[in-house]
Amino acid sequence: MKFDTASLTSLSVHHVGNKGLEQKLTLSENPFAPGDGLTEKLEKFFLNKFATAHERFKFTHASSLKFNEVYSYCDNIFADKDNFQENSRSIARHLFESSSHPKIKPGELYVCHFINCEIDERVVEAVGIFKTEVKNGYFDVQRKNRDFTISYLEGIDSNKFDKGCIIFNIEREEGYVAAIIDNQNRGEEAQYWRQNFLGLTQISNEFHQTSHFLNLTKEFISERLTEEFEVEKTDQILLLNKSAEYFTKHETFDKEEFETEVFGQQPELIESFRNFDGEYRQNYEVEIEDSFGISSQAVKKQSRVFKSVLKLDKNFHVYIHGNKDMIVKGEDADGRKFYKLYFDEEEVS
Repeated sequence: MKFDTASLTSLSVHHVGNKGLEQKLTLSENPFAPGDGLTEKLEKFFLNKFATAHERFKFTHASSLKFNEVYSYCDNIFADKDNFQENSRSIARHLFESSSHPKIKPGELYVCHFINCEIDERVVEAVGIFKTEVKNGYFDVQRKNRDFTISYLEGIDSNKFDKGCIIFNIEREEGYVAAIIDNQNRGEEAQYWRQNFLGLTQISNEFHQTSHFLNLTKEFISERLTEEFEVEKTDQILLLNKSAEYFTKHETFDKEEFETEVFGQQPELIESFRNFDGEYRQNYEVEIEDSFGISSQAVKKQSRVFKSVLKLDKNFHVYIHGNKDMIVKGEDADGRKFYKLYFDEEEVS
């Protein structure tokens, strides 16, 4: 996704409270015209974070897409821009009806129309839906006569919104293509934005496939492996290293090749991994192919969970990158555990 040439053409602002807490829904009568100077700042505010949002989603509904409210309202906007304001009000009403969890915060809802958005080498229009919930305080210092005045104000952080979605006008029959951002990504209250309000499901692409397989591998090595086998921490780290290395040195994933390179000639480990793989797919309700193109963006995003760090109490962190034969675990006569490290050169950094 690229937004270098994207332009904001329409903007409506509404305030959506929590219906479950008997808060109000306040709808604007007319679109907001920000003017040239503010328009450019708003474009950056809404679009910059999506440049690194690689996951793709589409609208869905158990019966028919036409019963997905947000899909229908966006479809109306794409079909007739003259109905933008009324459809933005309908989107706000639907969000209000979806906001019943006690932890959902009230906030401003922004419905936008953009042109010249680039996705999959196509330049298309898009509808943006954003919500700001958190306000920050700041001091406003101004010159008055020959003195300065200081006042305390509250406003929205110009660098971030709390929730956002961009719907691109492509693949209409399949539910369009969308990208989402949600800073609240845990707990029941997090589900209302993607599921209850938007009704989106993830599109299975290279990013999706790579992310899920990396995640299931990490969960298997970190959790299931120690339940079924006696495994040293250093062996776990070695397997994590091999897994990460496979995804960084290959462009295409092949499941059997991966199992051989990571687990070697250990059929009991491979069998346990395959069993866990099946459980993971069922628990997360995902389909993962046995062969797919590896997404470098997904590998980069997931790399932080493949840290090769052996933590010893609060005194030492040992980073293990390779040959595990160079580190030996032991216990002295007093029962104190230790690691012996072998090395050729040392360096302070």
